[in-house]
Amino acid sequence: MGSCIQAVLAQDVDVGFDVTIAVGPSSDDTRSIADAAAESHPNVRVVDNPTGTTPAALNLAIAGSSGPVVVRVDAQSILPSGYVRRAIETMDRTGAANVGGIQRPVGSDGRQAIIAAAMSSPFGPGPARFRREGGEGPVDTVYLGVFDRTALEAVGGFDESMRRNQDYDLNWRLRVAGYLVWFDPELVVEYRPRPTLGRLWDQHWQYGAWKRYSLLRAPKSLRLRQLVAPALVIGLAFSLGALMAGSLLGLAIPVLYLLTALVAASRCPVTGVGERAVLLVAFATIHLGWGSGFLVGRRGG
Repeated sequence: MGSCIQAVLAQDVDVGFDVTIAVGPSSDDTRSIADAAAESHPNVRVVDNPTGTTPAALNLAIAGSSGPVVVRVDAQSILPSGYVRRAIETMDRTGAANVGGIQRPVGSDGRQAIIAAAMSSPFGPGPARFRREGGEGPVDTVYLGVFDRTALEAVGGFDESMRRNQDYDLNWRLRVAGYLVWFDPELVVEYRPRPTLGRLWDQHWQYGAWKRYSLLRAPKSLRLRQLVAPALVIGLAFSLGALMAGSLLGLAIPVLYLLTALVAASRCPVTGVGERAVLLVAFATIHLGWGSGFLVGRRGG
């Protein structure tokens, strides 16, 4: 978190800015790091987030800040130099209510680095624009986001009932209200993914469960790519049934998935049989966690 705060304070912009950090209950040193930053910098303040949920933290931080532009930063992200300046220039040029760019997963070492490689692959979390290179333009959603405060407040900010998928939900409401959400590939933010496969599964299970809830509320926001992982889970369940019934046709989907995963793994920057094996498991963790959560997961977690 300390690196995240340092990257924010190092942003070079033409006007003054304030930094509001919302801190929820935790057992690590998050609070002490935030308090130290507030003591060292007069434009940094800390607000309590008693619920510990992400959308509540975001709304508290927004309410505690000032200025016509709101820059969202998560503790797992590192803003590059010039990020805020570039985003505001893009906002002024396009008239967008929200501007964002590419999420670049970066692992420190070991398993986290392999998980970062899995999340960087188009085969991993999917082809959403903010996960890959591409031309700038209007999109469904972006990573993090630099918001026009007037538009953000006009749609009611983040929905605190959405413990996950709150960014997609907000961007959907912005677009329904007639605002523009804009992707700028020059905005590349480092993201520290979950360091273990267990936490990666839990993350994507929750993403899937909350995506189903989000689609029930706004069916028109559905994109076909969001049904791939649930379809894989259903297909594998039928494959298991076929194999138990003695039919070798049950091998079709598992073998096709494995071959596709192997091709994707060959294009990732990992070496050695052991690392590639972990990469394959990371792919499956993302897909099966998300798909299972979508099909049977509860919003509570």
